[in-house]
Formats: sequence, structure tokens, C-alpha cells
Amino acid sequence: MNNFAQYNLEIFNAFCAHQKKQDIIDKKKHIIGSVEDYYNKVSDTYLFIGFNPAIIDMHRNKKIYVCEIDSVIDRWFTDNDINVTVVNSLDKHYDCVIATEEYLTFVNGEAEQLNKIKLLCDLSNEMLITTVKDYKNQDFKEREYSQPAVIRNNELMAYVEMHDWSHHDRNAWKSYLYKLEKLNSACLGEWNRRTLYFKQFAKFAYDNGASDFLVHKNIMYKSILKKNYEHVISVRFE
Repeated sequence: MNNFAQYNLEIFNAFCAHQKKQDIIDKKKHIIGSVEDYYNKVSDTYLFIGFNPAIIDMHRNKKIYVCEIDSVIDRWFTDNDINVTVVNSLDKHYDCVIATEEYLTFVNGEAEQLNKIKLLCDLSNEMLITTVKDYKNQDFKEREYSQPAVIRNNELMAYVEMHDWSHHDRNAWKSYLYKLEKLNSACLGEWNRRTLYFKQFAKFAYDNGASDFLVHKNIMYKSILKKNYEHVISVRFE
């Protein structure tokens, strides 16, 4: 299975269960704003790959498009008057494309990863913002499990990811997401994954028309589902 929308649905579910929703929205929005501030550039149209809490504030004064989301999230947008356009056919261009949660690692192999990078570059008029871990310098402990994320609401809940690395391809693994609720636990899915190194990503980006590639030193991203930090990367097009 390699359905990023299924993984993204659990990000949405975790957000809905969280007590500090506005804090999460503010932090995710701040990351996008910080990247734009770095380039002194503000976009008009944004394409989000999957649900991102920043959408909840940004839709008020920006044109927001979203793809690869579950129908549950689509209905929630409608029910809560979140003004976004859900797209199923990626044949337009957007000023800024945003794909967090290590989206480019959710692939079945290098060919699919290259195709995803090419697609996101093709969709971006001005900028692509994404997140990736530093796999070259990854701590051994992080290769096996994520740092658990605990959500305290009416009930105690936690998420943890387990990683099963391939014996035949050092860059490939399967990840499993577990949801723990006191005496209950459930495995929510299995996803094929592939590492993406910074230099490798930069080459792929430049091969697909990028004018600039930057791993931001002072901007880090943290998922709702784990405490591990991801590096924020921006790819510019001129």
C-alpha cells in the first residue's frame, strides 16, 4: 500500500483530537510565512498536497487548492466553511506547492520518486516547499521507531511509527503507524518508503528547472504524529 491520503487522514484525525488546535495552525502557517519572508515573496495561489492545518487560516485571504485528501476531510472543509478547491486532476500551475510530512518518501521505488519530484516542480510557478529528514546523518534509533507523539484530550492517546528496512535495498523501508489508546492499540497502515538525500533531491530539482534549492537552517517542521523534526526545503523557479 502506498496511499499517502490514508496517512494524511490520520494527521487530520490527530489534529481534530488535539486540545491546542490554534497553536498547531499558527506553527504550520509560520513555517510557510518564514520561507516566503526569506525570499521576500508572497504567493497568491497555493496547492497543498494533503491536509495541512495552515489551510484553516490561510483560506481567508489566499486562493487555496488541495489534493490527495480523503473524502472525510473534503466534507469537513465544506461543513466548516473552509473555502478551498479540491482538485483531482493536476494539470494547472500554482504559485506555491506545499508538500510536508515527507511526502516525497512515500513511494514504491526511485522511478516513482523521480516522477513525483518532476510533477511537483512542473506544478510550481514560483516555489515548492517540502520537508525531508536528514537521512545521511540519521541517528540509528530513529531508523527503527519515531519519537512517540502524545495527545491529551478526554482520553490519553499516542502515535508511534515503526520502520522495517529492506535487506536488499538500503534506501527502502516499510513504515507502520500505530495508534495507542490505553488498553487499545491499532495498526493504521503500511506504507512503502524511500530515502531522499539533500544532494540527491537538489540534483533532481535542478534537472527539473529549479533556479534555487535551499535546506533552511533555522526552520524545522514537526508532524502531529511524531516528535521527530523534519528539515524544511524550498525549491525556487524563475
